[in-house]
Amino acid sequence: MTPAARVQAAIELLDSIITSARFKGAPADRIIADYFRTRRYAGSKDRRAVRDLVYRAIRLCGPVPASGRAAMLAVAAQDPAVAALFDGTPHGPAPRGAAEEAAKTGLAPKWLAAALRAADLGGREIAALLDRAPLDIRVNALKADRAGLDLPEAGEPLPSAQGLRFASGTQVEQWPAYAEGLIEVQDLGSQLIVEALPVSAGDTIIDLCAGGGGKTLALAARLGNAASLVAADTDKRRLGNLAPRAARAGAAVDDTVLLDPGREMLALAPWANKADHVLVDAPCSGSGTWRRSPEGRWRLDPAELARLNALQDHVLDLAAQLARPGGTVAFVTCSVLDSEGADRIAAFLERHPGWRSEALALPVGTARGAGIRLDPLHGGTDGFFVACLRSP
Repeated sequence: MTPAARVQAAIELLDSIITSARFKGAPADRIIADYFRTRRYAGSKDRRAVRDLVYRAIRLCGPVPASGRAAMLAVAAQDPAVAALFDGTPHGPAPRGAAEEAAKTGLAPKWLAAALRAADLGGREIAALLDRAPLDIRVNALKADRAGLDLPEAGEPLPSAQGLRFASGTQVEQWPAYAEGLIEVQDLGSQLIVEALPVSAGDTIIDLCAGGGGKTLALAARLGNAASLVAADTDKRRLGNLAPRAARAGAAVDDTVLLDPGREMLALAPWANKADHVLVDAPCSGSGTWRRSPEGRWRLDPAELARLNALQDHVLDLAAQLARPGGTVAFVTCSVLDSEGADRIAAFLERHPGWRSEALALPVGTARGAGIRLDPLHGGTDGFFVACLRSP
């Protein structure tokens, strides 16, 4: 592909990503993978160059662009080398029209930027949410130890017990250690949160929004398979991924429970008021993961955020029905917005008299309401909110 053809390919991809964001469709990485699956003529350098152009445009444009061409014109406005490729050569973009406008740049859509500022996040903190993320792994303590594990590359030791950091794009999933269950891809923030939870050997622990089971497996490793773990979720596909992952990791998960939305307690009745600890890794906007999915800013709107807040309240109320007297509930979101963090805990405590918040010992993070917020700038993690609640 010529440099101009790469720009045109980026424009086509951005058109698809913008449309998908507006209608809550496939994420950008899947759209890019599908695009090149049908274009075998594009070599690895072409794919990498086009992908870099696409994500450069996404990170640059806060408001949703009118089109992929407008987004790339915003890149061209800051990069003369890209601007020179709008010259009408074959397979490249047409020259820029005299009245043609580039997309507006910024950190986020106006309403979302206001919500971030209301959460006391400044320009540097927000910009850090849009940097490229490194790749973190957790060495599986059920099978290996960080100090003695021989990997194809030497990772940077992290503040977590078994964490290592590699450059973005490192193909760790192709390493034998991954296939053998010796390592798992997991952000430092998630590792630290699991390590801080007030759980012990012998506990009954419910991972209420388990998804594919990343934190479930981390709990199994932390406790040496000496706890009773229950993984529950409403997503059959994601929950179905847990069994092979657990087998590969040598992790013991006692029960996996598929939940019917709105009727969850029917399936969870055996554990009502019996769990020592309930982990609520709640569905959220993912504002803390924009380093990996920066188009998430385009997918979020006030109505979607309100829907997520209602869902977060719902799963917290479910967790309260599962915790034994004196048991704990941990609430986690990969978000930096107060409406998905401190506000949800304040609302829970109003609805549930007698419950109280408890401090968690984390080596990074800042206090936010009754919990702790982690962010890339100050802790080198994805953005998270975590709080611990104790049942009366």
